[in-house]
Amino acid sequence: MAKGEFAARELLKKRKKHRMLNKWWKRKYFKFKRKYDPVGTVPMAKALVLQKFVLQQKQPHSGLIKCVRVQIVKNGKIVGAYVPYDGTINFIEEHDEVTIQGMGGSQRGQMGSIPGLKYRVIAVNGADIFEVVKGRKEKPKR
Repeated sequence: MAKGEFAARELLKKRKKHRMLNKWWKRKYFKFKRKYDPVGTVPMAKALVLQKFVLQQKQPHSGLIKCVRVQIVKNGKIVGAYVPYDGTINFIEEHDEVTIQGMGGSQRGQMGSIPGLKYRVIAVNGADIFEVVKGRKEKPKR
């Protein structure tokens, strides 16, 4: 620890230097989310479906994960999004407008055994995907 007349100045300098080692602080300070996150600083975004595809799960799980490649409306960036629930992919057509949201993996990354996907579909043409699958709502036509 610093002692003496300039102790406070030394402590402040040390604290400032070590702050950069904090991942969350550095991300906030340099505004990396605003710069690099396709969705930006908002939790959800509207997107248009470009194509449907399937992915293999990561080890030790096995199975096919239904996904869609979407283009975000506000900035034109193309990302992949996971389609949750059984049989949901049948309700999504190409050129539908879907709402995507982050999946919530650690450090804004992927979840579990789903390789490389950071987003999931929560609504199709403005209707909640869960309600559509359960039959409580009908998918609106575009």
